Amino acid sequence: MQKRKLGLNGPEVSEIGYGAMGVSIAYGNSDEAEGIETIRYAFDQGVTFFDTAELYGWGENEKIVGRAVKGFRDEIVIATKFGFTHDYGVDSRPDHIREVTNNSLRYLGVEQIDIMYQHRVDPNVPIEDVAGTVKDLIAEGKIKYFGMSEAGPETIRRAHAIQPVTVLQTEYSVFEREVEVILPTLRELGIGFVPYSPLGRGFLTGEVKPAAAYAENDMRRTDPRWQPGNFEKNKAAVEQLTVLAKSKGATVSQLALAWLLAQGDDIVPIPGTRRKERLDENIAAADLKLTPEDLARIVEILPDGAAGARYAQASMIPDWK
Repeated sequence: MQKRKLGLNGPEVSEIGYGAMGVSIAYGNSDEAEGIETIRYAFDQGVTFFDTAELYGWGENEKIVGRAVKGFRDEIVIATKFGFTHDYGVDSRPDHIREVTNNSLRYLGVEQIDIMYQHRVDPNVPIEDVAGTVKDLIAEGKIKYFGMSEAGPETIRRAHAIQPVTVLQTEYSVFEREVEVILPTLRELGIGFVPYSPLGRGFLTGEVKPAAAYAENDMRRTDPRWQPGNFEKNKAAVEQLTVLAKSKGATVSQLALAWLLAQGDDIVPIPGTRRKERLDENIAAADLKLTPEDLARIVEILPDGAAGARYAQASMIPDWK
């Protein structure tokens, strides 16, 4: 797989990474052994960028990722995150950042975290204090690079002035386009961009069903984009994308990932999956080349992204909204 550089001074990683959240939470019951096997398989296929977070099972996901990558830890980049509380509030106080960092190092079984993201901006803690704490942790060798998630241009600039921000992670896909207003700021400052949920939380795989058909522990059961009214509109859009994908000899997932890769060589999406066959499908998207006409058609189908809000929880709403 080809490589891309995250930011001017960041690490070089595979152009498609791996989001590990679904191994533990959000999409119904999971199998830890299957998750570990899939992560190892991803590395065998050339994936060198793995994303986790404290929030994903409060350390359980980090433990799984740590066990999975133990044999090749020095050949990959691991990203994790701090900043949430157990009731989905936010907490980026310096002492809490240090506590989470030490926990993550232990859970992952590593001596240094490659990228540590602030998972959500904390309105009660000056971003300068957050960046300063991360700067100290970098100096101590516990963290290598500073990342932010769902932060707005002003917040990013203020943080960057204290400790250079290597990468921003925010939801971005043909379903979610609003973040495009931030891309000029990132490129001005030399900050890389990692889109999470690049497949619209599974909607852009073509394998979807109405919200009520999902398990109680599946986030899509309450996701606004799966609710009546929005679901039908989004399903119709995906059907149109599928027609275009088939004309290219591809799946709708591959079309969606190829579209993201075409938005700039500073973009590295992190689709997640528990299945090897789906992983193969995602990786193959890197070989799909879209023409200007293809790109225009995708925007024509989804000019403003998907129908429905991104989140129901207020704490998940981004800083820049």
